[in-house]
Amino acid sequence: MRKQVAYLGPQGTYAEKAAHILSKLANFQTPIFVPCNGLYSVIKSIAYNNCDAAVVPIENSVEGGVTATLDALWKFPDICINKAIVLPIKHALISDGELSNISEVLSHPQALAQCSEWLSEKLPNAITLPTNSTSEAVNMVKGSKFRAAIGSKSLIQIEGLKELAFPINDVPGNCTRFVLLSKEANSNSANIASFAFSLISNKPGALLEAINYIADFGFNMSKIESRPSKRELGEYIIYIDLEITNQNNIGNLFELKNNLKPLCRTFVDFGNYFSENIELD
Repeated sequence: MRKQVAYLGPQGTYAEKAAHILSKLANFQTPIFVPCNGLYSVIKSIAYNNCDAAVVPIENSVEGGVTATLDALWKFPDICINKAIVLPIKHALISDGELSNISEVLSHPQALAQCSEWLSEKLPNAITLPTNSTSEAVNMVKGSKFRAAIGSKSLIQIEGLKELAFPINDVPGNCTRFVLLSKEANSNSANIASFAFSLISNKPGALLEAINYIADFGFNMSKIESRPSKRELGEYIIYIDLEITNQNNIGNLFELKNNLKPLCRTFVDFGNYFSENIELD
């Protein structure tokens, strides 16, 4: 049976590239790719069993964690991360007009943030307008001489527009981690373990106690990030990625999680998975 894979669409987004790469790495045979409008819609498609898998961005090297993804993973704890890839992100300014005439720049909020310095220097008077995706932004600037979009160069060929500038991201090493989600836990090799928790008590040293457990078991944290619980002011969810250096760590990881759980109001395990860097042509 062919797998249905949801991603942030429409065509031409970095998420679509990631969906194709991750589906190949997962050995999906001729998958059906389902573009969705908005990150939350992508994750709902798998949470409500409308698709077999989903691909979403979870972290950017410039802007940090993708909050919509992190919040959705917490809300739907039966979803697991199966695989991850890190893609280099190089943005282009795309339009039907000329650079000197651009007064509005459209793109996904993450892309706008990743190019904010360039925009401030080259288009200081331009208004920035957020869209659901880079591809949507490019579609919205067609036929306009005063609007431009930020997105992948591949969108230029799809929409028949032109490149005004490239690359325009503020940090040359800009990259994004995309994850493959499903309802089934990964049983293959892994180099990352991801989980999140909220603490039972908000008292001095409560978080330190949890972090000390991680250190005692010899794991290195490659990421720690907090997000509001949205229940009350001052209550936070802690998201953590741990490095798995060899498969012998798996037993220690199981014991670590069991030690952490008594300290937690809620503990959500996103799974263990393999992440790798990908070079694009």
